[in-house]
Amino acid sequence: MMDWTDRYCRVLHRRLAPHALLYTEMLHAMAVVRGDRQRLLGHDAEEHPLALQLGGSDPALLAQAAAIGVDYGHAEINLNCGCPSERVQEGAFGACLMREPALVADCVAAMRAAVPASVPVTVKCRIGVDEQDDYEGLERFITTVAQAGCQVFIVHARKAWLKGLSPKENREVPPLDYDRVYRLKREHPQLTIVLNGGLADTQAVAGALDHVDAVMVGRAAYHTPWFLAQLEQQLHGTPLPDRIGVLRDLEDYVQARLAAGARLINIVRHWCGIAHGLPGARAFRSHLVEQGRAPDADWRVVEAALSRLSAPASEAA
Repeated sequence: MMDWTDRYCRVLHRRLAPHALLYTEMLHAMAVVRGDRQRLLGHDAEEHPLALQLGGSDPALLAQAAAIGVDYGHAEINLNCGCPSERVQEGAFGACLMREPALVADCVAAMRAAVPASVPVTVKCRIGVDEQDDYEGLERFITTVAQAGCQVFIVHARKAWLKGLSPKENREVPPLDYDRVYRLKREHPQLTIVLNGGLADTQAVAGALDHVDAVMVGRAAYHTPWFLAQLEQQLHGTPLPDRIGVLRDLEDYVQARLAAGARLINIVRHWCGIAHGLPGARAFRSHLVEQGRAPDADWRVVEAALSRLSAPASEAA
């Protein structure tokens, strides 16, 4: 999720979901190879296990980026074949790669050869793209790419319209078709199939896990991060933490990042959704964002914002 799931977001998510596999935002292979690697790939040890999601369509360049990602400690290398944004289409990668399974297979094979066998090379895709909207097309894509060494497919259960819909509309307008993803798992039991798209409550996740190996949660995890803690409890039996306490416990982390040159707003902008449903949530968000923008904003802004929140009895420490 470009511009969303940065290192600051992931630390919050890790505190809420100790057992989750976290993913970076999508990074183009060229940026990883030629750009500021520390800025792009730098992360904190507590984020692990962490997968690096790459965009691109040049096998050699993707192989280089994958090897660099492993050097930076990423536990998985993921190739994005599902993003429908115009910027991505102009670069001939993302969802448009669904039309070119042989090229994706070449990319996967090159990345697979560049990283240790212990590091999975995975693919995130859609169930179709534009007029290519049948199970046979999806199955052909999956089979071709699997033969190149990919054993894990994260499937967003909507097709992508590359023309006529915005990226936001592509996340909402094309209908979800979970049954198509479930069929993939039934017909390819040797593959790990992960369902993505529209999963916004624990009941939906529980239902999906009757049919697939795992789920990926994106927008729901970002907009309502407490959902991650609820999933953690449901799937692993981890007790729900004190929600306000989770934020207070981030003080040392925030102080360290501020000392390293970060601005407070870039850290705390990811925290707004965690207060969803709590008394004082609106005042918390307003203070955090408005005061957090100040160039010299520090932890005192967070304390003042937290003072506006009240936890329900069920979450009180």
